[in-house]
Amino acid sequence: MAEATGSVIPYLTVGSAPDAIAFYRQAFGAEETIRMMAEDGLRVLHARLRIGAGVVMLSDDFPEFGNGAIAPVPGARACVSVALALAVAADVDTTFARALAAGGTGEMAPCDAFWGDRFAVLGDPFGHRWMLAAPLG
Repeated sequence: MAEATGSVIPYLTVGSAPDAIAFYRQAFGAEETIRMMAEDGLRVLHARLRIGAGVVMLSDDFPEFGNGAIAPVPGARACVSVALALAVAADVDTTFARALAAGGTGEMAPCDAFWGDRFAVLGDPFGHRWMLAAPLG
């Protein structure tokens, strides 16, 4: 299914795409729709995941290509966050708990934010930062 023209789709580079895909399935209910393996048969050249109504694409790190895309260092400060919009406030708490159980790290526990969302922040085991948000009430 093609995305609407103008859609923003994050493309993540990770140290182990198969492990990341497994984490995103468990933590966020991701559905893998495409996986293309590299010639070495070990690394994922390209994968596409559907998370809710959105899409995230990802691949393993390929330093030999020299394209500048490198996997972040887990535990280091992330320079970009992926925001996951959820339907109801309780979904923030449930998703946060599932992500922690799957190996994520809590950065900000679920709270009622001043702008009117239930909000939480977590790090995944691959160095990416995720913000969870849903409208209050």
